[in-house]
Amino acid sequence: MTETGNEIEQLRDLAAALFEAGVAAADPRQALEKTFEESPLLPLQEGRYLVIALGKAAVAMAQTCLKELPEDTPSECLVVTNYENAIPIEGATCFAAGHPVPDENGLAAGKAIMDMLATTTEEDHVIVLISGGGSALVPAPLPGISLEDKIAVSKLLLAHGYSIHEINLVRQSLSQLKGGGLSLLAAPASVQSYILSDVVGDDLSTIASGPTNPPLGSRKDALALFAAKGLVEQLPASVRTILEADEEAEELDFSNTENLLIGSNRLSLNVIQDSLPIGWRGRIVDDLLEGDVQEVAPRLHEEVRNAPQEQKTVLIWGGETTVTLKGDGKGGRNQELALLFAVADEKEPIEGDWVFLSGGTDGRDGPTDSAGGLVDAGTLNRIRQTGEKPSVLLANNDSYKALELAGDHLMIGATGTNVADIQICLVDKDK
Repeated sequence: MTETGNEIEQLRDLAAALFEAGVAAADPRQALEKTFEESPLLPLQEGRYLVIALGKAAVAMAQTCLKELPEDTPSECLVVTNYENAIPIEGATCFAAGHPVPDENGLAAGKAIMDMLATTTEEDHVIVLISGGGSALVPAPLPGISLEDKIAVSKLLLAHGYSIHEINLVRQSLSQLKGGGLSLLAAPASVQSYILSDVVGDDLSTIASGPTNPPLGSRKDALALFAAKGLVEQLPASVRTILEADEEAEELDFSNTENLLIGSNRLSLNVIQDSLPIGWRGRIVDDLLEGDVQEVAPRLHEEVRNAPQEQKTVLIWGGETTVTLKGDGKGGRNQELALLFAVADEKEPIEGDWVFLSGGTDGRDGPTDSAGGLVDAGTLNRIRQTGEKPSVLLANNDSYKALELAGDHLMIGATGTNVADIQICLVDKDK
């Protein structure tokens, strides 16, 4: 390996280590333990603790919470997480369900939650532990909407580049639990919600579709999202009927609920910045990164090229981008963003050695086992050396195969947490 090759490997190792530091900062156990140290759970004079944990961090959050429950207070616990993170938990009923497309197991979990909430009294206290992924994992469709209808809507949203805010507005409009539905069903019990944010801006009504927060909008607003892209005719008939029906203005009462944010993407970005080795200068460029990767990748590349740079510079972003599917390949938004960054650099190269990482903090980018991509100036040539064309693979949304050919997958396994995505670019001019 050449000296430059060694330097690139060192940059790649550093980028991966910084990313892992950001993931570790979002550890749900530490976040909850700190919260309970400041505000311990107290014994109830009467009633029960009912614990509901939803999302990709549900296992860790539930285990931590169960240890904190007063021994002399009766309790029940339901946990719903994705298949990769699911394990049995003593003292809890656990469901493993589909993500990002809902499935029958998620439907059963939604029913179990509603059955539990149907038994609440004024003396009970409901603890809701929310993390990213909770929305797709717990489908609870309105009467008249089947699971197949929900799946069709989810696939339509995912294929057409809708933002997480827009996706969750639609999900809320079709659900009994989302958009505050869980809190309303929990009444007359009190509700305390602990939330690990996976969305840009930490909008509590968007995280996991806001089961303990007011809805993002109306069904009319949801219908307008499909109308804007000419997709209304592709909606299942049952969904169209509900979204097109007249709504009565309803005063929703959330006075029984308190929400507390315990972790977020911004916290992870701060830790990355604080973890830079001596000699490196870094800054957080944007913690509200959104948009289609086709537009975001060249913009990030341009920001790197135009940034005032020391000899060793690190630029950091966080948020959640989207992909518009045009082919039938396998991949995810982070994998495609990383590849498109490499494409942009081939047209206008960055001065010095560089690596660019884009990864999901949950360790899963789209329906794959890859967290994202870690590319450098040699990525596209490594793909071409296999006889494949990067442009053809990208046109088919086949970023997984492209990164596999280049040896550029970011493989970290399921992390048990989720605070959206992180992008890191390291540039070393000191050759």
